[in-house]
Amino acid sequence: MTKTGGKTSSKKRPTPRLAINWKAGAALAGGALVGLGIAYVLQEKATPQPEYRVLASEKNFEIRAYKAMTVAETVVHGERKQALREGFRRLADYIFAKSRDGEKLPMTAPVLVDGGNPMASDPPVFDDAVEGGWRVRFVMPEGRSSGDLPPPPDGISIVELAERRVGAVQFSGVADDDRLAEHEDALRGWLERHGEKALQVEPEYAFYNSPMIPPPLRRNEVLLALG
Repeated sequence: MTKTGGKTSSKKRPTPRLAINWKAGAALAGGALVGLGIAYVLQEKATPQPEYRVLASEKNFEIRAYKAMTVAETVVHGERKQALREGFRRLADYIFAKSRDGEKLPMTAPVLVDGGNPMASDPPVFDDAVEGGWRVRFVMPEGRSSGDLPPPPDGISIVELAERRVGAVQFSGVADDDRLAEHEDALRGWLERHGEKALQVEPEYAFYNSPMIPPPLRRNEVLLALG
């Protein structure tokens, strides 16, 4: 506050330029991250996915009919997240011709995971191909079959899956064990209310996005095979 010609006046103290720059920089950085995340989401949405028909739907629940498809699969033992990471690495090395000779194959979505705890089902489900481990699958490009795909290295198998019906529930966010179990229970209840009963097999998890996608923008699914 100063006195000028007997009058008192007040001057507003200037806002420090550093604070303004910090706020502007934070806003720009946040906007850049959001923009980058959206760009990756759009790119991953363009990744080829297996075809299916929706037979019934309600909110985030669906009954789907999938066409026959070919998958490359590997079985990894251990905790689910670690098994998914190792299974993804093995299969990525196969399709990108890092663990074999020959052509590279395009990436597809989703990554499919099943197995884990055979005692979780009632009655227990024992799959000799999994033996208590986690089975990780990449869907092969449409039109390719085991007869014309590059031979896989040890630890990876090429499998032909027949046409099938599944119940599916979709959700975003982090797909930890608790959320997967929560959505599996909700899906089973929804299917029963629609006169459908899931087969006594382990649930299958479908993950559509890479870890760089922000959790709110991720697409995760629980799939249950139907008779």
